[in-house]
Amino acid sequence: MINHQFAEHLWKAVQQHAMKMNKCKLEQLCLRSGARKYELDELEERLNIELPDQLREWYRVHDGQNDRLETMPLLRNLTFSPIRKIIETWTFLQEEYDPDGEEAENDSAIKPMLWNPAWIPFATNGSGDYVCIDMDPADDGNYGQILYFWHDWNNRSVEAESLNAFIQMCLHEKE
Repeated sequence: MINHQFAEHLWKAVQQHAMKMNKCKLEQLCLRSGARKYELDELEERLNIELPDQLREWYRVHDGQNDRLETMPLLRNLTFSPIRKIIETWTFLQEEYDPDGEEAENDSAIKPMLWNPAWIPFATNGSGDYVCIDMDPADDGNYGQILYFWHDWNNRSVEAESLNAFIQMCLHEKE
């Protein structure tokens, strides 16, 4: 469980990390104000999924970043999508991939699918690759685990057991 105060603390740490790594100012991170309850509820409704508390609280602090050309990444080479962009991306991936189609060579913690409608694509590198929260893991996986979705590689890999774990891991990485 994550509370709002912890999510705010985590966001501040991410901002400091991003400004140091990118040698930029806070304004260049293009952070959006926090998402409202109705926006988070709409995301759940559109994706037909219950959001994990960690994601809900994370987005209550900042609704991702504005998707401008000059927006600097927050963690690694990733920008965090606003809710409207998550819905657009998820809809696009729903149309692109057949959940019953070709199987992927995923980690044993991830179902062997190229795309699963229960994945929430919340961050991107801007090149068609996404970081997703897996709300439908394989038996060996964890509900809410973080996985990489590569657009040109049929392998999905678990990066962390939760959103908080993913953020903490990225914060401790060097350039």
